[in-house]
Amino acid sequence: MKRRRLRLRRPRGAPEVLSAAVVTLAALVLTFQMATATVGTLKNTWPYLLVPSLLAGAIGAWWIARIVYRRRRDTERLAMLRITLAEFDSMDDRQFEYALRDLMVRDGWAGRRVGGSGDQAADVISDHRHLGRIVVQAKHTRVGGKVGSSVLYAVKGTAGPAHRADHAVVITNGSLTRDAMAWGDRHSVHWVDRARLQLWAENGAALHELLGLRARTRRARFRRAA
Repeated sequence: MKRRRLRLRRPRGAPEVLSAAVVTLAALVLTFQMATATVGTLKNTWPYLLVPSLLAGAIGAWWIARIVYRRRRDTERLAMLRITLAEFDSMDDRQFEYALRDLMVRDGWAGRRVGGSGDQAADVISDHRHLGRIVVQAKHTRVGGKVGSSVLYAVKGTAGPAHRADHAVVITNGSLTRDAMAWGDRHSVHWVDRARLQLWAENGAALHELLGLRARTRRARFRRAA
């Protein structure tokens, strides 16, 4: 059975018009009374509502100030960060990666550690507002250890396609073979050996200045090479 829809019609005749007017007036009076009662209630209770509101505002302001203070303290701490070669040598692989990330943050890069299984030749990825993205392959070795060309090959192959990087760099607390350094120089894969690491981490030189990085000039080369 089809359900009939209820339709409103206009009042007809003086009695219906008068009834509609009375109902409308009653609704307006009721609305006014409810509004008056609400205002009266707020008027009587606002002192009790004010105290919790002020308390909540004070707690919120304290929490925000605490966050700002912590960030400022961390920024100031990182700005003074210096790490010696002896400290690097005493680290394990994971600590070495986190130390490089902190140094990147010190230099103005938004860095994060991503090293681990399936990292695709990236242990630290950092972004810079003007210089783009850099991928860091960290190679922590024993004193006297050398990094070969294969490490640079791997970084070259994944920097653009996998990480959309503008720059790639291999960083070690040891040294690199002559072939590795020469290959990196030819193919725009930067490298930081023990001597450069000391200039960067211990003496306070910025990595992008040490390597001569320029704004967003590497990405197309990495992509074409893939």
